[in-house]
Amino acid sequence: MFVDEGKIHVKGGDGGRGCMSFRRERFVPQGGPDGGDGGKGGDVVLRADRNLHTLLDLTYRQRYIAQRGAHGQGSNKQGRSGDDCIVRVPVGTIVKERETGEVVADLTEEGQELIAARGGRGGRGNTRFKSSTNRAPRHTEEGQAGQGRWLLLELKLLADVGIMGYPNAGKSTLISRISAATPKIADYPFTTVVPNLGVVRRGDWTSFVVADIPGLIEGSHAGRGLGDRFLRHVERSALLLHLIDCTPQDGRSPSADFETLLNELRLFDPSLADKPTLVACNKMDIPEARANFEQHRSYFESNGLVPYPISAATGEGVEALLDALADRVASARVQ
Repeated sequence: MFVDEGKIHVKGGDGGRGCMSFRRERFVPQGGPDGGDGGKGGDVVLRADRNLHTLLDLTYRQRYIAQRGAHGQGSNKQGRSGDDCIVRVPVGTIVKERETGEVVADLTEEGQELIAARGGRGGRGNTRFKSSTNRAPRHTEEGQAGQGRWLLLELKLLADVGIMGYPNAGKSTLISRISAATPKIADYPFTTVVPNLGVVRRGDWTSFVVADIPGLIEGSHAGRGLGDRFLRHVERSALLLHLIDCTPQDGRSPSADFETLLNELRLFDPSLADKPTLVACNKMDIPEARANFEQHRSYFESNGLVPYPISAATGEGVEALLDALADRVASARVQ
């Protein structure tokens, strides 16, 4: 199950209590205070892990508490520090304060860490309070309480190519053909209700990640359909692939569909409309779709776009499209 939002409570471990102790041994006069300090509480650490692709685990467990520090002991023994609590999250997770919405961290690299809640400092033992005027101190400190807070987590997929299109444009069929991903495929709208990731391999050394974004419709930026929830997953894509269904549709055309998708991106985030873009016109195995494509080819070319006629179902034209995607992704990585 794909989950891209989560809410967790994190709390650092409490510090250990300082010890009050006096050295009392035979034949050791004036032993004096020997109470050790308490140990530091453990931290709660969020760590980005590229092997995770969802926040599902955080829906089953919402509270993470690090181990408390051990209390100090006599003979100036310091308490053991508490173990850190490591919480693994997918690469691409944004961490926010629940109360203010302030972004605390953006974990975009493998192994990147955030100390989400710091453990408390251990309390001082009575040895710390020894002085020339107070040779037998009977004062110690309690350990400090660990930091605690609620955090909101949002996942933005890290994909090289974001595949966008109307419901039933063939996005799932395409991603299943070009990668090992196995999304649900059916002949009704909104078959895909969560993004799907796939790795496309070109040759022995070249590969890139594609994301199949659930179908967009007019008004997605304002909450219609599923688009407003998943549009954020294209924000980190280096390249956008608009997949256009070229079969004749009542009141729609390939050029109108492209304009609608572009406008939804612009309304959601103006910077998305400026991302590098490729257009693939799908379902060329259907004669009516091919004729429709030929009628609207000039529209795309006049806007500086090279439309790629493909059939995700039969594989026609897909290799040429993948070559173009690989070249554009390689150029984006160099920049």
